[in-house]
Amino acid sequence: MIFGNRTLAVHLLRGAAGFAALYVAIRFVGTSGWPSLLLAGVALWMLKGCPMCWTIGLFETLAQTVFRAADSKSP
Repeated sequence: MIFGNRTLAVHLLRGAAGFAALYVAIRFVGTSGWPSLLLAGVALWMLKGCPMCWTIGLFETLAQTVFRAADSKSP
C-alpha cells in the first residue's frame, strides 16, 4: 500500500485532519502568509499528497481490510 493506512479509522482521521488544515490554509491565505504555507504543508503530509491521493488510499485501505477479513475466515 502506497497511499493507504493499516486501519480505516487511522485513514479517516488523517483525512479529517488534512482536509481541515487545507481549509484553514486556503481560508486565511490572504491574511496570514507563513501560517497558511505551513498548514498547506501539514495538509499535504496528512493527505499523503493531494486529496485525490487520499481518496486512492481510502480505496486501498478498504480493499486491504476486505482481503484481510477474507483471509482470516478461510481455513
